Amino acid sequence: MLQRIQTLYMLISCVLTAALPFVFFLWKEVGNSTPVYFTSSTIYMILFGLISLVTLISIFSFKKRQTQFVLNRLSIIFNFILLGFFVYRTLSLSGETEVSEKGIGMILPAISIVFLVLANRAIKKDEDLVKSVDRLR
Repeated sequence: MLQRIQTLYMLISCVLTAALPFVFFLWKEVGNSTPVYFTSSTIYMILFGLISLVTLISIFSFKKRQTQFVLNRLSIIFNFILLGFFVYRTLSLSGETEVSEKGIGMILPAISIVFLVLANRAIKKDEDLVKSVDRLR
């Protein structure tokens, strides 16, 4: 059902990865101080789009709780991969003497992971409730 709490969590996660990367920048370049958005790299665009798509598919597969659970886990894995790319970029590719300004867009996948974990906990609760009711029949 679409009115469950896990749908709200997944919707927030989808908004975090689909709409907010257009608003918040990932980092600012040191020399010219221009913000760099996720559209500057193809891999960032692909991963943000893939995470959003998988989460959206998970929202509308509400009749199959196990599928929804697995899709959320897949989305969490993609979020960790995206975080890995951000950490790699931050730690090893900067090579600058001045510190560049990191944007809030770099923590969007971490916040998305939190909401997807909350959604998976709610799905697990629903699954346990259905199993307990089936035992009584």
